[in-house]
Amino acid sequence: MSDDRPRTVGILVFEEVEVLDFCGPFEVFASAQDPQTGERAFDVSIVAETTGIVSCRGGLLVKPHTDFSNAPQFDLIVAPGGYGTRAQKDNPALIDWIGRQHHGTEITISVCTGLYLLAAAGLVDELPVTTHWAAFDEAREFFPDLQLVSDQRVIDTGNVVTSAGVSAGIDMALAMVERLLGRTAAEETARDMEYDWQTRI
Repeated sequence: MSDDRPRTVGILVFEEVEVLDFCGPFEVFASAQDPQTGERAFDVSIVAETTGIVSCRGGLLVKPHTDFSNAPQFDLIVAPGGYGTRAQKDNPALIDWIGRQHHGTEITISVCTGLYLLAAAGLVDELPVTTHWAAFDEAREFFPDLQLVSDQRVIDTGNVVTSAGVSAGIDMALAMVERLLGRTAAEETARDMEYDWQTRI
């Protein structure tokens, strides 16, 4: 980036989204500080199709900051997983939003079965990708051409990054902090969160 503003991160939510899939990355990006200025490095927003209350897995209720119609172009977007992805992969409004955002993002990211949403948008064709270990067979059923990799928690292919399930989203977000801000910034963020960060990329 050519200016000093925080990078913007849009984290998607939808009905039956897995809580840690989006809350874990939110905590990482919201906690990370620019090593040069000590200021926050990311401006994080929760995005949904509408700004109505979203019921997440387990009953957690979330009020999005913005919706597809009003969200700005983000530098990073995160598509989390959860049972809701089975329906959302066929939601034209959501898939179109991901596709439109991807054209302007620095990095487009999935956690867990959020991979389905990137696949439905045509963003992972011929790329090595990953998801939750228990979803590999289902992923192949939905998207037979996926190039699934089973032994990595995070796969960084440049402007598309995919991660394994649930807690792997925290590792992914820390890996993005390392990539964008440096190793020290990532280690400081993990330390602030009291998270024992194991990088397995």
